[in-house]
Amino acid sequence: MKFLGNFIWLIFGGLETALQYFLASLLLMVTIIGIPFGLQTLKIGMLMLWPFGSKIINSSPSFSCLNTIMNIIWFFIGGIWIWLSHIVFGLLFFITIIGIPFGKQHWKLATLALNPFGKVIL
Repeated sequence: MKFLGNFIWLIFGGLETALQYFLASLLLMVTIIGIPFGLQTLKIGMLMLWPFGSKIINSSPSFSCLNTIMNIIWFFIGGIWIWLSHIVFGLLFFITIIGIPFGKQHWKLATLALNPFGKVIL
């Protein structure tokens, strides 16, 4: 079932969106300051390819000050817009019964888009 969901996801927009994330990641990695943000955009892009069956967990159980600072900067630089786009697409997918699993995946992506630092994708 995961394979079928991922296949349908890729055909109907997942591949194009992942490529956009990869391009944004490359553009962010041009500067030294943008490398950490480019790596997080790359993480979201990889999840865009295979969202079904993937889980997002915290990388460390302890509180990390650096992760918090980077998540705050991420939020104001572009994280809020990525988060809003996934929330809107999730709501649009929830209109139909067939789209509910895809809406859930967009909401999973929204949680990662809001604070990607300190998260690991399994």
